[in-house]
Amino acid sequence: MSNPFFSVIIPAHNSAGWIRKGLESIRAQSWTNYELIVVCDACTDNTAEIARKYTDQVIITDFGLDGMARNAGLDAATGDWVLFMDDDDWFLHEYVFHQLALAVGKHGEDVLQFAFIWKGRGYTGVDRMYVAVWSKCWYRESIGKTRFSDRPYWSDVDFMKAMMAKEPRIHRWDMPMYYYNYLRPGSISWRQKQGEIE
Repeated sequence: MSNPFFSVIIPAHNSAGWIRKGLESIRAQSWTNYELIVVCDACTDNTAEIARKYTDQVIITDFGLDGMARNAGLDAATGDWVLFMDDDDWFLHEYVFHQLALAVGKHGEDVLQFAFIWKGRGYTGVDRMYVAVWSKCWYRESIGKTRFSDRPYWSDVDFMKAMMAKEPRIHRWDMPMYYYNYLRPGSISWRQKQGEIE
């Protein structure tokens, strides 16, 4: 049996109150050749129970670190291409996977960066390379053994530095695919704005 086309990895921590919207945006996809991996990390609520209604690939970890949770998802992934989604975000419409499946690999790229929407900030194009891993579709072979660091916040930064050091082939596609739920109360971006973390 062939590998799924996409592996969708969601690190989740006590996200029972908001993860459903993202999971529903995946369930609604017209392109169904994907696997969904939800990593419930240090959860004390019913996030895992909710996730199991959408996928049988629910991994339970106790790292308390989103980077380590993403690593657990990468270790389990079998898809040709990897998509990351944060537990409070979602894909914009039901044709995202179909559009991406038709687009990726057409320029021999290892990474396809796409546009996204910010809550309260509007549209963000692809004029520069954003550090957020969820704004890209990654060729899994190009990721190889590269993994996220164990820093408490912004593990994306170290992952991106490691990936860019490989000088991957990058294609930028100015098509919005993702909704970044910026400044959700309690989120890392919200806590940074409040001065709780740097």
